[in-house]
Amino acid sequence: MSNNNAMNDHELAADLATRTGELLVATRQRLVDEGITFWDLKDAGDLTAHNFLMEELGVHRPDDAVLSEEGKDDRDRLSAERTWIIDPLDGTREFGEVPRVDWAVHVALVINGEAVAGAVSLPAQEITLASQPAAVVPAKPDGPPRVIVSRTRRPPAAQMLARALDAEYLEMGSAGAKAMAVVLGHADVYAHSGGQYEWDNCAPVAVAQAAGLHCSRLDGSPMLYNNPDPYLPDLLICRPELADRCLEILANGG
Repeated sequence: MSNNNAMNDHELAADLATRTGELLVATRQRLVDEGITFWDLKDAGDLTAHNFLMEELGVHRPDDAVLSEEGKDDRDRLSAERTWIIDPLDGTREFGEVPRVDWAVHVALVINGEAVAGAVSLPAQEITLASQPAAVVPAKPDGPPRVIVSRTRRPPAAQMLARALDAEYLEMGSAGAKAMAVVLGHADVYAHSGGQYEWDNCAPVAVAQAAGLHCSRLDGSPMLYNNPDPYLPDLLICRPELADRCLEILANGG
């Protein structure tokens, strides 16, 4: 166990996301070697990662509240000064589809509704991106903008932007992997509408904002966290030079 007590919140988020990812990679390989089924692999990944993160946060930030996708919602978090919002395994489907790499671990700290620190680990790619040190977003390459969407669904907001921007589609799995594709310069716009919760986008927003990317709701309002209802269905993460145009397109319905 690393000396997490000596770490600041940014460092702790990165350390926990990285070590959870390493645990998931090892668990995935062990279970595959044992011949475990797709559904059992997904369930084992969720439970393993959740238990590990809850134990670590309980040891190293015992006075903080936690909201986890895989845990019971403790409403004491609503009056807590500090709340960690975690998605122990984002992209469970992709995790179960060996050897896919587009799945993630999300760890973020929220104070007064704002994601102030966070990290997203892409364990199968051996990458962790954090709010500190902030990532440096590469320059946009020549060519049309790239709008990232899931493999199975293209949200109306993404389709609207792709048409108006004459953009190309890039398909990928988990929300964390999509958001980090923008941070890493593999995509330019990630717009989502419907079906997300705070744990799906809190850590990605913390990382993306620290890197200088635009992060907001589709109407341009800020991303606010630790709400009584954790349903947070829409977001826009994009290169800052595209933000005004994207928001204009979305406001005008394409």
